[in-house]
Amino acid sequence: MPFWLRHGLDREHGGVYTCLDREGRLMDPTKSVWFQGRFGYICAAACNRIERRTEWLAASKSCIDFIERHCIDTDGHMFFTVAADGRPVQKRRYVFSECFAAAAMAEYALASGDMTYARRALELFHATRRMLATPGFLPPKTTVEGRSHSITMILINVALVIRQVIDDAALDEQIAASLHEIEHYLMHPEYRTVLETVAMDGSLIDTCAGRTINPGHCIETAWFILDAARAEQDPARRDHYTQIGLRILDWGWEWGWDDAYGGIINFRDCRNFPPQDYSQDMKFWWPQCEAIVAALYAYRVSGDEKYLEMHRRAHEWAYAHLQDRECGEWYGYLHRDGSVAQPAKGNIFKGPFHVPRMMIRSKLLCDEILGQ
Repeated sequence: MPFWLRHGLDREHGGVYTCLDREGRLMDPTKSVWFQGRFGYICAAACNRIERRTEWLAASKSCIDFIERHCIDTDGHMFFTVAADGRPVQKRRYVFSECFAAAAMAEYALASGDMTYARRALELFHATRRMLATPGFLPPKTTVEGRSHSITMILINVALVIRQVIDDAALDEQIAASLHEIEHYLMHPEYRTVLETVAMDGSLIDTCAGRTINPGHCIETAWFILDAARAEQDPARRDHYTQIGLRILDWGWEWGWDDAYGGIINFRDCRNFPPQDYSQDMKFWWPQCEAIVAALYAYRVSGDEKYLEMHRRAHEWAYAHLQDRECGEWYGYLHRDGSVAQPAKGNIFKGPFHVPRMMIRSKLLCDEILGQ
């Protein structure tokens, strides 16, 4: 966080820049709308769970204010990127900008005590669900209709964050619906994985894209589900969700962990054909973060030593290869052998989110484990 507070905050227009080089110099003033929400969330979460700092709360509000002033189009659908002063640059067919903004508002409500932000978060959550449910509102990615892993899993996390500060039946409904979709459509026991995209009936789309496994997403989904299980009041459902989360983590680790070089690999093919993504054998920063967190969730709930060993391996590899001890922050992109592919600290997709979220969650889980 110090790296981004020092180099990324835009003290003129508000919000945060993420396109920074290794030393924190601005490479591109284009702003990622995802990261206005993501950093808004992180700064508030740090206030809520680590310590209360005025600068963290102010940074969170700066990002949220920037979103509300500049990042929402007239149809309610948010932009993907904007200029430094908030002028629109790009709009995409997804609703991840909305998800991260809603999480930021909810976490800020908890940190500030201003419950108007909780209501705004819930309103944005409802709007996001309407966008997803309205035929034609979001242009399809392909002409082949299907179900997507990414939006299904992220809605679990967003609903859990919002539910901290405000009750609404839609939050519980979304968590249950996402868990149902993952279990009954996206999980494929015959391949021991959760697929990124499936047909509407859950069947395999036998193409390169349809066979794609994203181990980092699988591992992230696992801890989202384990987090949902912790909050579940019904013992039978709690146990069921826990077993699903543990199974998905086991599968994600089997597909993702690179026995030759260590670290979580980017992409696999469920039928073991060569993956088609150009970065398929690289090691990105965020899957390593998810593995560190997910293994702690699994150990906390199961007590199984294999998850503690999983955590140790993921943690040691990540800190040995990704941490820049000279300039701060983490590198984002490594070759398969762990060497740095390029040294920039941020871009439109990498910024202050996965690393600090991992650190915050890990600290809390370690405190719980040590207190058992």
